[in-house]
Amino acid sequence: MKLSTKGRYGLRAILDIAINQDTGPVTIHSIAQRQEISERYLEQLLVTLKQSGLINSIRGFQGGYVLNKELKDISVGDVVRALEGPIAPVECVEDGRAGSCTRIDFCVTRKVWDDLKNAMTKVLDSYSLEDLSLESRKIKDRGYDNYCI
Repeated sequence: MKLSTKGRYGLRAILDIAINQDTGPVTIHSIAQRQEISERYLEQLLVTLKQSGLINSIRGFQGGYVLNKELKDISVGDVVRALEGPIAPVECVEDGRAGSCTRIDFCVTRKVWDDLKNAMTKVLDSYSLEDLSLESRKIKDRGYDNYCI
């Protein structure tokens, strides 16, 4: 199972906003340049993140994007769910979808998929943007100006 570019690039974009919003709203152009993501694709991702309430856009000359919550209150899982949908390897273990399969009462593999979903959710929700922001500072402090996010 792989995350699509939506999840990966979206996490890079929102982390870029988190790291750079201290000086004001972060422009889509500056994110695109730093993260090497096309502005058109980035715009689609940012609209989705805005609709999910994770970021806010500010219009005008000094406009751009800012986080809508504190760094510590946005988990990687929040970002992935906003962009990719439910964190579940198969439909039958998605929250609210347990009754969608007629084989659920005798499915041997459902436990595997449920355990995988729970493990993925636990890991993704255990990291906040604050955690990743602190990690990026450590890397930058070691002399890597072009650190990867």
